[in-house]
Amino acid sequence: MIAARTLLLATTLALAGCSLAAKTVLPPPPVPQSWPVGDAYLLQSEAALPVLSYQSVFTDPRLQSLAEQALANNRDLRIAYANVAAARAQARVTRAGQFPEIGISGGAGYSDSNGASGSGDFSLRGGVTAFELDLFGKLANATEADRNRALATEAASRTVRLALIASLADAWATYGADRDLLKIAEDTAANARESVRLTRARLDGGVAPRTDLRQAEQILATAEDAIAQQRTALAQDENLIRLLVGGDVDRALLPAGLAEVTPSVVGLPAGVSSEILLRRPDVIEAEYGLRAANADIGVARAQLFPSISLTGLLGFASDALSSLFDSGSFSWSAGGDVTAPIFDAGGRRAGVAVSEAQRDAALASYEGAIQTAFREVADALAVQGTIADRVRAAAANTASAADTATLTDARYKGGVDNFLASLDAQRSLYAARRSEIATQLLLVQTRIALFRALGGDSGAGVETAASR
Repeated sequence: MIAARTLLLATTLALAGCSLAAKTVLPPPPVPQSWPVGDAYLLQSEAALPVLSYQSVFTDPRLQSLAEQALANNRDLRIAYANVAAARAQARVTRAGQFPEIGISGGAGYSDSNGASGSGDFSLRGGVTAFELDLFGKLANATEADRNRALATEAASRTVRLALIASLADAWATYGADRDLLKIAEDTAANARESVRLTRARLDGGVAPRTDLRQAEQILATAEDAIAQQRTALAQDENLIRLLVGGDVDRALLPAGLAEVTPSVVGLPAGVSSEILLRRPDVIEAEYGLRAANADIGVARAQLFPSISLTGLLGFASDALSSLFDSGSFSWSAGGDVTAPIFDAGGRRAGVAVSEAQRDAALASYEGAIQTAFREVADALAVQGTIADRVRAAAANTASAADTATLTDARYKGGVDNFLASLDAQRSLYAARRSEIATQLLLVQTRIALFRALGGDSGAGVETAASR
């Protein structure tokens, strides 16, 4: 008899450790093992990229101060951290189902009928109600699925953090570029006013036609319109920075121009193995989603097998409170229920098929996240490999346009050229200066995009912020 009980206990324990979940096997990254090579990519060293922090990439103390404010006050980040806390709590709720629930109940009553002496009824009971034996891993796999979803939610919060820092850096750089564009518009307007004054004087002296004055006035009006547009752009830049920071912004923390921005955004090296993308928070989120989907398969498969629940109660009952805890008042009961599917029109097997299809979708999402990350980094590296040449070409174009405008203006004042040549030269200079600013801003934005694409600083501070 003892041997039979021992065998039964051993069998039960063995079954309790059984799991029907599909094993998670991560596929090899569906991308090449290195970034594209060629003139556009300028492959550098093959040294491994160090773990990045935003302080090491964005070195300006003013931008770092704004980033700290954003990490503390940004509402989107607060929502992400709240979602992490909720997902963790849900995992604990699911895990609690693996343990027996023990409760206690008590009651007291009194009845009196037709004037006869009344009688009392007192009870105190406690025990386990409907504790399910997890023989086939249904509850364990459900816990594992929710735990992985919680980890995926945490990775999603790191994506929000990464996007916040990158967006703030981009807005900060755009503000500096718009300050430069405003100065270009103001310089152009000042030159246009002087041109209008001189042309009017030449018209009054009978030297220049009225068309020259009208063309000069057109240049002035265009410059004044550009000034108004750039002031609007600067106000909108401040509004965006204020939104990202989550509060008021001290203007002393904003750059005066791109000359202050470009040196403070550190470039990142190329030539890093593409496996570094496995650190990206969106890739990590997809991986945990895949693991959760595999655990869901185990839950669905366990539904195909019988479910065994145990109940047990013990306590005291008496018709007098004084004798409630006497030995004769003690009682206990125990029982069990077995529920087994016989016919459900294929519903449970269809549930397994649903879970397996969702696993396949999660696998495709995981591979797609890696491929998307690879493309984003490769695109950023392609721009980084050629942007220096574009910056030099834009600077040379501006210098040539400025010299042409100076010479053409002198020839016009000397009566050699007409005013149309001077007008075209001024327009070319204005366009060249704006193009140079746009190219310099692209240089900074490419560095920011590469920081974001590589998942830099995505894992720092999440636990502390979530706990807070």
